[in-house]
Amino acid sequence: MTSEPTPSEPAAWRATVLTLFPDMFPGPLGASLAGRALTGGLWALETRDIRASATDRHRSVDDTPAGGGPGMVLRADILAAAIDAAAIAPDRPRLLMSPRARPLTQARVLELAAGPGPLIVCGRFEGIDQRVIEARALEEVSIGDYVLSGGEIAAMALIDACVRLLPGVMGKQASGTEESFSAGLLEYPQYTRPQEFEGRQIPEVLISGDHAKVAAWRLAQSEALTAARRPDLWAGKADRTKKATDG
Repeated sequence: MTSEPTPSEPAAWRATVLTLFPDMFPGPLGASLAGRALTGGLWALETRDIRASATDRHRSVDDTPAGGGPGMVLRADILAAAIDAAAIAPDRPRLLMSPRARPLTQARVLELAAGPGPLIVCGRFEGIDQRVIEARALEEVSIGDYVLSGGEIAAMALIDACVRLLPGVMGKQASGTEESFSAGLLEYPQYTRPQEFEGRQIPEVLISGDHAKVAAWRLAQSEALTAARRPDLWAGKADRTKKATDG
């Protein structure tokens, strides 16, 4: 476990994770771009065991759901104590990974990456007591319309999405501005050598050397893919364009 940086320490982006399974971290966050950036001090990871805030000799953190039903619920008093013990700065977001929340978007990732870094609560069991969500002002975040065994993998996905946008993490800054969702569109298809693969050629425009034509082709491809695969994104982009035109 690490601690909050003192004012004399560099203000690196920081993720504080509250979990019942701290040994799951850093996991994949310790490899590739995120891992090199972590080792290089471009960001920091703190994992805290929720069970450390339990008060009985069995280190109990859950109880049966009020009103009956299957499974167990993470207790409000235990989780609140764990959040308070983290003693994070007041400007840091407090997130709860939850399948019932609005899906995480690239726009929200950009906001989180531009800030000091969040505290992330990883739920387990049937969920956590609603009262601690309200009392500690937790922002619920979902990574998709499906249910995982716990919030740890979802937290890793969120952290990875943020870390790759931090200054110095990606090799080329343009890499983060020409990919899916950066402009409300899915990314265009990518190609590299060999020029022919099993009878399939790289599109001629991409090897033409005409940068304007390449840009136009990529935009057209992004628009076509978005309209076909994500009509929700395409409709949103059309609405924003109409509003900008009308305004």
